[in-house]
Amino acid sequence: MTKTVSVALGVEYDGGAFHGFQRQRHVASVQQALEEAVSRVADEPVRVIAAGRTDAGVHAAQQVVSFATTAVRSEDAWRRGISSLTPRAVGVVWARVLGHPFNARHDARWRRYVYLFSDVAPPPVIHRGLVAWSRTLDAGRMHAAAQCLVGEHDFSTFRAAACQSKSPWRRLHTIQVARAGEYVTIDLTANAFLLHMVRNIAGALREVGTGNLAPQAFAQLFAQRDRTLAPATAPPQGLYLVWVGYPNLELTARLPPLLRATDAME
Repeated sequence: MTKTVSVALGVEYDGGAFHGFQRQRHVASVQQALEEAVSRVADEPVRVIAAGRTDAGVHAAQQVVSFATTAVRSEDAWRRGISSLTPRAVGVVWARVLGHPFNARHDARWRRYVYLFSDVAPPPVIHRGLVAWSRTLDAGRMHAAAQCLVGEHDFSTFRAAACQSKSPWRRLHTIQVARAGEYVTIDLTANAFLLHMVRNIAGALREVGTGNLAPQAFAQLFAQRDRTLAPATAPPQGLYLVWVGYPNLELTARLPPLLRATDAME
């Protein structure tokens, strides 16, 4: 009898090369790139499941995906083989062959995202696809305002109209805003996120940081649960998925490339 095993992958990608993670017709997606590569290495059709379906333009320093297969390969063979067959904008950082069923989406207990702003003038050119630009930001003011989000709340204020989640309630474990040189980082961990939730929070906190929105007004805006009253959504290129938590899979965070040389996230 052929045995089916679960394989987990840690995947890094430049979201600017894709129209999001989820497979779509007639446009490039991370899911399609991975499934085509994994299927070739496995020598059988394979569908992958992701911890989070990142939007078009959003990056991942460590997206976790899983798939079931009857193929027998070493972890290094999975990693090297898949990476050799994906576009240059996608890379497999690690692979684990697991001795138990594993679903990257349903088994995840929390996700961590980091949003990056650059507030130097003029706006960045060389890495404009990897950060979002803003006028000068007060990170301390943003951090103080953001603490009202911690806990279990209705996040309708920061929920996209197209969101298909059954409930707007999420538990935000932590949110920290800090400066790292010319960058301001918004670091969030929650059990799960709504569609555009992080980018909508980042857009509102940007208004706090520039002085256009008072911290008290930010809290009042959150309490009103009305997306139409909130500031514009921040652009996708500043957002990174950096860590996913599982009860039976030990992982460490992978920081966005622009922050790996700093101590800000240690």
